[in-house]
Amino acid sequence: MDTNNEGAVRLAAAADRSRIALILSRLMRHPEFGALVGTLAVFAFFAVATAGNGFLAWRGVTGWLNVAAELGIVAVPVALLMIGGELDLSIGSVIGATSVLIATASGLYGVPLWISIALAITLGVGVGLFNGVLTIRTGLPSFIITLVSMLALAGSALGMARLLAGTPNVSLKVEGPLRAVFAGRWQQANVSILWWAAVSLAAAWVLFRTTFGNWVLATGGDARSAREAGIRTDRVKIVLFILTALAAVLVGIIQTMAFNGGEATRGQVYVFNSIIASVIGGVLLQGGYGSPIGVAFGAATFGIVNVGIFYTGWNSDWAQLLLGLLLLAAVLANNLFRRAALSA
Repeated sequence: MDTNNEGAVRLAAAADRSRIALILSRLMRHPEFGALVGTLAVFAFFAVATAGNGFLAWRGVTGWLNVAAELGIVAVPVALLMIGGELDLSIGSVIGATSVLIATASGLYGVPLWISIALAITLGVGVGLFNGVLTIRTGLPSFIITLVSMLALAGSALGMARLLAGTPNVSLKVEGPLRAVFAGRWQQANVSILWWAAVSLAAAWVLFRTTFGNWVLATGGDARSAREAGIRTDRVKIVLFILTALAAVLVGIIQTMAFNGGEATRGQVYVFNSIIASVIGGVLLQGGYGSPIGVAFGAATFGIVNVGIFYTGWNSDWAQLLLGLLLLAAVLANNLFRRAALSA
């Protein structure tokens, strides 16, 4: 009798282990799984390392959320473009040019703010079209094309700011509903957190619930096979370039209103940080694999590291080391998870 009971217990335990292994196997097939684990691990590390220093308080949480939000707004569309097989280095210059355009038009020449915003959106669409069309027509790597855009736009924004305002920093005081929409705050939390959540959820819905999302995955996975299947891969890439530029415009608008002015060089930090957040979030550099939700976790990890270092009292240089190690771990994990997904 006892032997039978012990055998039943062992069988039940084995069944439980099997179910857990099956669940873990299924989770590992999702690109955001590794990003979630990484975010939780990094958060737990700093929660312990900063014990009692305020990292877990409301100010500390909103601190890393604010950092992650603006990065995430840009990183999610950049990730979609990377999933589609391309890269965009011009986003930093688009952010800077947007801030200078709005601050100059409305601050110096009295143009209504909504018109300045419309002009900035037009600029974003134009830059996205330029990057997409030139990449497709020339056959050159998007790295080169968008590098050209980055340099040309940064130089133009800086030159125009100095020519029209006499300084690279153009002041603009914004009040009213538009400021609340783009730069509102609730205690220490910026409204950009809501924009980040909206962009991430919208991108996830597009990628996993629409035909266009299937086209993006197919284009990044194997563009030649996608074309043979009737997918207009050129149009897919152009749309993705435009969306990436528009996300940079949004961050440029947010920063212009939050900092009461425009600065030509303000957005350059986002160029590689968005790629770092994307890779940490589960996107493969070669394209065809990734998740916007994972990228949101990647941006959160970036924010936690940058703000968490401050609360530990360590030298901020250690943040770069941690991000480098996380990037290496993410690349290795992403390849592992993709092989698990393909073998399923």
